[in-house]
Amino acid sequence: MAHTQSASLTAVRPGRHRLRAVDPNEVVDFAQVADFLPPGATLLPAPPHTLPTLPGRPPMVGYLVLVPADQQPRQPVATPVPAPVAAPVEEQGPVAIDGVQRIAVVDGQALDLTYLEFELLAHLVANPHRVHTRDQLVTTVWGYGHVGDGRTVDVHVARLRRKLGTEHRHTIQTVRRVGYKYTP
Repeated sequence: MAHTQSASLTAVRPGRHRLRAVDPNEVVDFAQVADFLPPGATLLPAPPHTLPTLPGRPPMVGYLVLVPADQQPRQPVATPVPAPVAAPVEEQGPVAIDGVQRIAVVDGQALDLTYLEFELLAHLVANPHRVHTRDQLVTTVWGYGHVGDGRTVDVHVARLRRKLGTEHRHTIQTVRRVGYKYTP
């Protein structure tokens, strides 16, 4: 429970608790708060460095409530069942990409791709005829935190071309000294 002022618990009705904002100068008696905690629970002040800071706002105060596993309420947790979603299929030429099921299909055959091979192919297929530099592909597919160089892209493109087969390997074209583009 993190907020802009200190807080204590007050009973709303038996078995129910709520937070109450207190004046910064008010002294909170932890013994009073402990009456509202489940048996065996421990209340600890949260370390200041773990709390967010908001510009122009006073520092936040937070508390951690540690409850033993055997003291937690045993209530069934309802997990929502997602409604079926029509799979968006990106199809450009011979390659079809199903982003929901993470499947790439060429001529009716699913390709056996690694995570990054799929991401790279899906990105190229989603942007046909557009030239992508190696740096753009590293940033987009691998992410900003990736440590590597353009050779990483070259190796993955070579693997993709092998998996596309001799009939469709030409769909990923090299643009010399720049990068790659997908041409269906």
